[in-house]
Amino acid sequence: MQPQRLIVPLFQRPYVWNEETQWEPLWNDLIRVVERVLARPADKHPPHFLGAVVLQQVQNPVGRMQERTIIDGQQRLTTLQLLLDALHTQLLAAGAAGPAQRIQPLVENAEAFCTQPEDRFKVWPTNRDRPAFNAVMSATPPIDYSTLAFPGERMQEAHRYFSESAAQWLQEKGPDAIQQRAAVIETAARELLQLVVIDLTVDENAQEIFETLNARGAQLTAADLIKNFIFQRLMEEGADVESLYEKYWKEFETAFWEAELSVGRVRTPRSSLFLNHWLVARTGEEVVAREVFDRFKRYSVHESGQPMTALIQHLSKASNVYRSFIEAASVRTGHIERLGLFGYRTSVLESEVIKPLVLCLLDPQEAPIPESQIAKALDVVESWMVRRMLVRATTKSYSQVVAELIALIQRTGRNSAGDEIEKFFAGQSGANRYWPDDAELRGELTLLQAYRRIGRGRLRMLLEAVEDRMRGWQPGQVAMGGERVARSTLAIEHVMPRKWQSRWPLMPDGHTEEERDKLIHTLGNLTLLTGRLNSRVSNGPWAGPGGKRSGLEGNDVLLLNRDVLKRGEPSWSETQIAERTEYIISTILRIWPVPAGHKSGFATERAPMRRRRPKLADLIAANALQPGTVLIPRRKQFSGRTGTVLPDGRVEVENQIFDSPSLAAAHLVGHPMNGWWFFLVQVSPRKSLAAVRREYLDSLDEDGGEDDDEDPDDED
Repeated sequence: MQPQRLIVPLFQRPYVWNEETQWEPLWNDLIRVVERVLARPADKHPPHFLGAVVLQQVQNPVGRMQERTIIDGQQRLTTLQLLLDALHTQLLAAGAAGPAQRIQPLVENAEAFCTQPEDRFKVWPTNRDRPAFNAVMSATPPIDYSTLAFPGERMQEAHRYFSESAAQWLQEKGPDAIQQRAAVIETAARELLQLVVIDLTVDENAQEIFETLNARGAQLTAADLIKNFIFQRLMEEGADVESLYEKYWKEFETAFWEAELSVGRVRTPRSSLFLNHWLVARTGEEVVAREVFDRFKRYSVHESGQPMTALIQHLSKASNVYRSFIEAASVRTGHIERLGLFGYRTSVLESEVIKPLVLCLLDPQEAPIPESQIAKALDVVESWMVRRMLVRATTKSYSQVVAELIALIQRTGRNSAGDEIEKFFAGQSGANRYWPDDAELRGELTLLQAYRRIGRGRLRMLLEAVEDRMRGWQPGQVAMGGERVARSTLAIEHVMPRKWQSRWPLMPDGHTEEERDKLIHTLGNLTLLTGRLNSRVSNGPWAGPGGKRSGLEGNDVLLLNRDVLKRGEPSWSETQIAERTEYIISTILRIWPVPAGHKSGFATERAPMRRRRPKLADLIAANALQPGTVLIPRRKQFSGRTGTVLPDGRVEVENQIFDSPSLAAAHLVGHPMNGWWFFLVQVSPRKSLAAVRREYLDSLDEDGGEDDDEDPDDED
């Protein structure tokens, strides 16, 4: 790579990319390319496209190193430099001197071309980020990040993330494989990550180009591209194109298939999502959204072994399976088949990635899987997903796990699919894959602030499942309690109210206020109601006319509430809450079991983790919040004293700059205050910063808990 400097202008916003939305996806993209090269080293592999950047030439004196201003793409280019430098560091640590030397010219200019210290780096960030960038990029390997200046800066956190990821990947197959893996990842990073560069001359209008590139226009979806490809091939085959369109493709252009769904931070037509899932089900490979069209072409031309006339029919049959599964999962009352219940529960877990496995299990092109094995597969996968949700384990590898399950079924045969899936999960031990055992689940749930730490939809689904179990709904038995409870419609209620202090005096059993507060949001103090109680009843005393007990008696059609009433005779206290928590946990363990004697072995090895709370800069990086957003105080007495979100994630209020919304709120009210609750981003309908944060967490398919908009005491 030729010596050059790419300079970020002072007016561009600071570096805001983060692990969840940018660093990890970029690393995963690189590893997907690397794994393909490892699997098929003799093949010619297509490059992975990372997007476009716009540069503008700078008029330099003769003999000076070439310079360009980065007009668009500074976050991407900076991140690539951090990744490559971190990879260079780990290649050196692994003793892979050759690959390390080949990576270095992508990051640094040769000393002979440098006239000042900063000329060393090919990318030079904006003023605010230069000290942190220089500190980490200049550090001598091996890097001790704890000793670097500017701790916590995103530049350094990105470098640390890529360094730790590279070290883990290089070593995960043992010392004998390190040199081979080092050579392959270096080649992939250097040759198979591709950027399109628009290089403007000094005199061209950079702003006009920038606005044109970022203008909104109708983009072709994966379904559009695949449709054009299919019908072009059908014409080449001499098929009756109009007849095939009417019979097999026209359905994809109806409202059901054109509905846009949120997948992560992107809205995607259901038809494109289906084609993605169908490809995973057919290939047993992880296929990311931007690769769907290319992967479909390769599959249809080189792997399917079928003419396009047959392939379009198979697509249509699979789409019928897909639609039936979605529609069965949407039934909210009355009878529901096991497959539909699986669809409902996994949709509550917000896991679209499970649908390729359903397509594989019900593939109309393949021999049918025995009903008992399908049921076992659904039970096992649901247990794995629910248990991991309850211990708040990561979902980051789910798409890869699903692809591996499909490949496993293709390899071992369909007749034993359920048994093979159970063996697969029982044998996993890594953080991204393990199946939590009973001991871990019981330990996590006993004092878990479930109402705060589990999303409302997921918590409702748990209580619905407990209610169904109490009604007799369990595998292999006929329920004696009539139909299942209505799904996704009931209200969650605290038995002992959150505002207990005025009407619920402490019992003479030795429990303190602190102990009571810890139990208020646990599973044992939560139930379901067919309709919300009014505030006076909900916060009223346990006994007496108009009290909480009489309110629950009006909902005794639910066995959950009959159980509460039975346990709460004559009172409801900490003892009853703890006993009922134990009962609900035991029921959950039976609803979503693991194989007899299963021990995950992972929970005992891991250090307790506290999930990092997103900051405003994370929301900005994900385009969930825009710099310049006006923050409006919730309370009327502070009307007019607004704040402004700055590009680096800080908040400006009354000409003062604060590092977090809570510090800004505290400045206004004069005492500590949760700014995520205090500040609104819009008044009508009311939407708080906390709501924006929830949407961001939902887009990551992570359960960060649900902040309670009525409670300003949530953590910052």
